[in-house]
Amino acid sequence: MQRKDWNLLTWIVVVFGILYFVPSNADWFRNSIISAFDLLHDYAQKHVLTCLMPALFIAGAISVFVKKEAILKYLGAKSKKYISYSIASVSGAILTVCSCTILPLFAGIRKRGAGLGPAITFLFAGPAINIAAIFLTMSVLGFKIGLARIGFAILLSILTGLTMALIFREKSEQGGLFIQETKETKLSKKILFLFFGLMIGVLIVNGLQINQLHKYMLMFSFAILTVLLVIFKFQKETTKDWLFETWKFSNMLLPLLFIGVFVAGFILPLLPQNLIENLVGQNTIIGNLIASIFGAFMYFSTLTEIPILQALISKGMAPGPALALLLAGPSLSLPNMLIIRKVLGNKKTIAYVLLVIFYSTIAGLIFGFF
Repeated sequence: MQRKDWNLLTWIVVVFGILYFVPSNADWFRNSIISAFDLLHDYAQKHVLTCLMPALFIAGAISVFVKKEAILKYLGAKSKKYISYSIASVSGAILTVCSCTILPLFAGIRKRGAGLGPAITFLFAGPAINIAAIFLTMSVLGFKIGLARIGFAILLSILTGLTMALIFREKSEQGGLFIQETKETKLSKKILFLFFGLMIGVLIVNGLQINQLHKYMLMFSFAILTVLLVIFKFQKETTKDWLFETWKFSNMLLPLLFIGVFVAGFILPLLPQNLIENLVGQNTIIGNLIASIFGAFMYFSTLTEIPILQALISKGMAPGPALALLLAGPSLSLPNMLIIRKVLGNKKTIAYVLLVIFYSTIAGLIFGFF
């Protein structure tokens, strides 16, 4: 069996094999296992139903209902760069998504023909500049770092996208589609706008800092309205196409995502926290690089990077490394890398990860001087 053919069952066998050979009195291993299951449980409880599932349904809808010509016009490889990169860098602002929830949306626009550069720009910027994260950053960490987060996230996302497009020149404007095309559907624009608006509304409301009961009531109402709209306005064949595309995205993303979250949770207790805090206490290249790498490989669910960073800053973390982590953390994670590899392949994934770490390090270094 080749590595690329490994499935969830294979990983389960590997995990239990490791469990068998590790001594029962190994406290470090027991703590890591508990941490891994805690993070996986927390993610499943807080994000799968309210964040990830709506994103998967939206991705499926993009595959079926969004005309390929529209994507090619605004985000395609041959569209005007100032239009495609500008749209891609700010279009995720209204969505409260983490580095994993953005993936179905990234995969959806990529499938419909978005160029590599604009798609990468959207992938980087989406989790970093959502409105909820920006306001929380400003209120908790200060206006200065919040403003820097907005500016650098937009700038770095465009730089990363342009660099990726320069390194990997695409021969076709289709952008390497990886899922079979579905036939075009005929629905009125009003119905489609309402359909997408209701599903996006679930993601937006989920990020609002409001009463929990009111939040869940609104999200439930949007979900019910979406179901009713599908039942009464969609043809059965159209609904089947949408659900089938959603299922394909789910089947591709969820197993690797859960594995990645588990591994990130396992690694977290093993990190030498005191050493990391000492290394990022000054605005040096090494300090910013360590913060970027730490942020890139660790998983931060939506908005959790802010209290974690607040704790690190209170223990002596310098402003430069703090921003570097704030840029790399929401945009990348180990689960995120596994999925990107599935969509883009090894070379492009490695290049993207290195570019995010490099640009985040430079941004942190620059911010640290002011």
